[in-house]
Amino acid sequence: MTTLSWIDLVERNATEFGELVAGIDPYLPELPAFFDHRGDGSWIEDYVTFMLELLKGQVGFVKFQSAYFEACGLRGLTALSAGIAQAKANGMAVILDAKRGDIGSTAAAYARAYLTPASAGGSGDFEVDCLTVAPFMGPDTLEPFVDCSRSYGKGLFVLCRTSNPGAGWLQDKVAGNRLISEHVADLIANIGPPQEGAQRLSAIGAVIGATAVHEGRRLRQLMPRSIILAPGLGAQGADAATIGAMRGQFDGDLLLPVSRGLSAVVDRNLDADAYRNLVLERIATFKLLSTRRSGLARTSA
Repeated sequence: MTTLSWIDLVERNATEFGELVAGIDPYLPELPAFFDHRGDGSWIEDYVTFMLELLKGQVGFVKFQSAYFEACGLRGLTALSAGIAQAKANGMAVILDAKRGDIGSTAAAYARAYLTPASAGGSGDFEVDCLTVAPFMGPDTLEPFVDCSRSYGKGLFVLCRTSNPGAGWLQDKVAGNRLISEHVADLIANIGPPQEGAQRLSAIGAVIGATAVHEGRRLRQLMPRSIILAPGLGAQGADAATIGAMRGQFDGDLLLPVSRGLSAVVDRNLDADAYRNLVLERIATFKLLSTRRSGLARTSA
């Protein structure tokens, strides 16, 4: 079976399913109580399986937030590995939101853990199509991840201008007459695998918060071929009508992750059927918002 590259997956799945990225952030206090009916910690496996079965055929992208799985210990890591395998079997493009970044051999170990196939020396337990990484220790810390992108057709999302309230403390600082986020955008634009054609997306993308629309519009100009992962739609309250400012000229160059906005509930007494219907309604709503925004953006381009 031929394994598709990250860019092949993006081009195929964005066309078929749209740009919504379903986030899997297992946090029991925000989920219906029926997942924990056994009370033995198995809820996380049940939840991940439930969500991926529900998402199959609805969305083309899934993003696992590593921290929530790590917080559940070995059981959580087992659920993460199984979820990655299930999502791949569903044909989804799999993003691991782990925000890894470190020096030398440590960065190489992270790259081996998440981006290296078992046939090339990785464990295969946590191998994904795309990984979020942090660049703020310097360009050399990205090299092992970029090497995996070149060698194995993987994708990266490099933190550029994030959505958290304190992001501007560093990312909006001026250094050498330019913002830090602009320096990062230049780096992202210039480290794409050289074999990619000029008419295709780059495998090296950027995380730009959907709440930072003005910054995103400026940074898009510096990264015309990069895929932007734009968190903030949903629980963080970003306006879908304005996110199109970060769209470029390629299908799939703007992906919109929604996690709690799909899964979190206030009423934990919902049964499985009611919860399934609620999540499906939310998926349909976010996909409709994306379609309207996409149409507006392309009409005005």
